[in-house]
Amino acid sequence: MAKGKKQHDQPLAQNKKARHDYAIITTFEAGVVLTGTEIKSIRARRINLKDGFAQVRNGEVWLMNVHISPYDQGNQFNHDPLRKRKLLLHKKEILQLTKQVSDKGITLVPLKVYLKNGFAKILLGVGKGKRAYDKRESIKRKDQERQIQRTLKNFS
Repeated sequence: MAKGKKQHDQPLAQNKKARHDYAIITTFEAGVVLTGTEIKSIRARRINLKDGFAQVRNGEVWLMNVHISPYDQGNQFNHDPLRKRKLLLHKKEILQLTKQVSDKGITLVPLKVYLKNGFAKILLGVGKGKRAYDKRESIKRKDQERQIQRTLKNFS
């Protein structure tokens, strides 16, 4: 690893579809309660956030529908790939999330997974679903910015 680069800048998995489907309002960093060989699978980048979401239940935040593949050398100690996992947040953060998610159309989506000081962390985003015309507009804006960058690069 290069000097000066922080370890958590390198995501192990990203949910690019979440930024396309949702307008992200705020983000929270959360730890994950893992069992058995799940951390080994995560370090091997065998995690899929594509259909994942989070819910607040009974004052706890749970990560649902995130697929962590079974570890190859895990034998009988392997885990269920789609089990729900508890997220570790401070009480104040959970109260904030509860208030924000109570609004209609607001959901919690996992944006990326990375390692920080040896622990797996998930970046949770509070997102509001985009409509089809919002998606087209954001794609058009990205294309325009890309075109501007190309023309500036040619003049340099």
